[in-house]
Amino acid sequence: MNWTKRIATGAMALVLSCVAPYAFAQYYAAKAAAQAGASAGSEQSWWKNAVIYEVYPRSFQDTNNDGIGDLNGITARLDYLKDLGVDAIWLTPIYPSPQADFGYDISDYENIDPQYGTLADFDRLIAEANKRHIRVILDMVMNHTSDEHKWFLESRSSRDNPYRDWYVWRDGKGETATSKGAPPNNWQSMFGGSAWEWDTKTRQYYYHKFYVKQPDLNWNNPMVHQAFKDIMAFWLERGVGGFRFDAITTLYEDPQMRDEGVLKDKNGQPIVNLLGEPELDNSKTDNLPGVHPVMQEMRAEADKFDSDTFPGKRVLIGETYLPNVAELEKMYGPPGKPEFELPMDMQLGIINKLDVAKFRTRLTDAEDHLNGHIPLIVFDNHDNPRIDKRYGDGIHNTDIERVISTILFASRGAAMFYYGDEIGMKTTPPTRKEDVKDPVGIRWWPKIKGRDGERTPMQWDDSPNAGFTAADVEPWLPVPPSYKTVNVKAEEPQPDSLFAWYRELIRLKKTNPAFADGNNVLLDTANTKVLSWMRQAPGVPTVVVATNFTAMPQTVSLKVPGAGSSVKTLLKTPGAKEPASLRAIPLGPFGVYIGEVE
Repeated sequence: MNWTKRIATGAMALVLSCVAPYAFAQYYAAKAAAQAGASAGSEQSWWKNAVIYEVYPRSFQDTNNDGIGDLNGITARLDYLKDLGVDAIWLTPIYPSPQADFGYDISDYENIDPQYGTLADFDRLIAEANKRHIRVILDMVMNHTSDEHKWFLESRSSRDNPYRDWYVWRDGKGETATSKGAPPNNWQSMFGGSAWEWDTKTRQYYYHKFYVKQPDLNWNNPMVHQAFKDIMAFWLERGVGGFRFDAITTLYEDPQMRDEGVLKDKNGQPIVNLLGEPELDNSKTDNLPGVHPVMQEMRAEADKFDSDTFPGKRVLIGETYLPNVAELEKMYGPPGKPEFELPMDMQLGIINKLDVAKFRTRLTDAEDHLNGHIPLIVFDNHDNPRIDKRYGDGIHNTDIERVISTILFASRGAAMFYYGDEIGMKTTPPTRKEDVKDPVGIRWWPKIKGRDGERTPMQWDDSPNAGFTAADVEPWLPVPPSYKTVNVKAEEPQPDSLFAWYRELIRLKKTNPAFADGNNVLLDTANTKVLSWMRQAPGVPTVVVATNFTAMPQTVSLKVPGAGSSVKTLLKTPGAKEPASLRAIPLGPFGVYIGEVE
């Protein structure tokens, strides 16, 4: 249901019990400004405080009743996304693909996979999204293609084919006329096993950092560079708002093909994974320096479309799992040679437990050690178990999800979240190997059940198949039993629901000046149970945020330099008591308080 219609029917009083009245005036003022037309400045800077929503197209909305989500389904749900406050949607790959890795094995970069629709459907999605001031961001997979892509079919056809050098081919160790020899080195696939696959016809190995059906491109070949600049231009001309670059740190490999180092435990013994394989340090196949010049090239290409002809900033987002904030900062590019506007800050998202000290350190890193760049905080995506699995305790999961979402939206910078997070969708892995679709789960079962559990269909309502597809259609993954109570229709009208919490947090992020433009300043930094900070911007009231990381009630005393102790509530955990002042803010188990200092 439309948010403004719900207010008109009398639901406003319910929401006002936990949101200050003045906030609605700000909301409608902001809405009026948006309707009047965004300024040139905002068109260029929209991404700096953006709310980005990851859509897994297979699982979002099915409109042709084949059990698989499609582009028309995303278009049909744009009003929902607009009401939620989303600025951009990132679509995981929708290109033609054999679907060996569900779209990340691309066979044609300049078309739409028929199971998702057509280029005409995509153009309609762009047009309808633009009407709602929502940008569409595509996944750009440059590390590898499908083994069914025309480039690779040519490459493996003969050693002297012009496309041979578009991929990474090497002789085996000890190869003879009758023996293929051993793989060129000890490099491993992220899916398990050797990263080298023998090709019988041309009698060489090809390299695949990921699945065997995803051969790595050779980024030492200038023609590969030009091909991807052309691909980007194809989609930018159709009006996309930017790209998220998949597995970008893996573009280059050690040119000398040296073995990776083996990780060892504190006793000096090799560490092995669940398959009994040694854990490698990836120093020869990940985050090598060549990535940076490539991204400088791609950024320059995207910036060509930042003009009067193509209004609005095109934004490049990086999938950047990196060991520390110093490496993350490099992904923004050196002065005069920009790379990503928004490399993903996974430093918070990979903690996987509520640890106040670690969260405080990572927030400090994002504020103080990115050289003033805008962070993009990410907790959840299609490759990781959902928030309930990684942070929940099975009792207070919804309150814990409020804590995580508060850190996501009430911190400085852009925020990215995953479809279904806003209603608290649960990780629901398969219980039988024969039901597994993900190649990771198929290979590693039962030690690892794969990524199906976080990719289940969006839960829209309590009808059969949760409103994702028709009741008599079998969806590509089963709808979890939780859909009966965990769904948009049930939560949308409830002021105390997780959905309402997300919507209000996003509204505060977009309409409160301290949230939109303020710095993060950590407060009460000796506290080991409550994480608190303030958002400060010149000339506007300071906002304080306190989040209880424990199942026990806490009371915090916060001091804001140069301010008194009076505070006005903006948002708090449903049912929580009002604080008497900044000096005594009560927090229930995993409770949250957000207030404006008076």
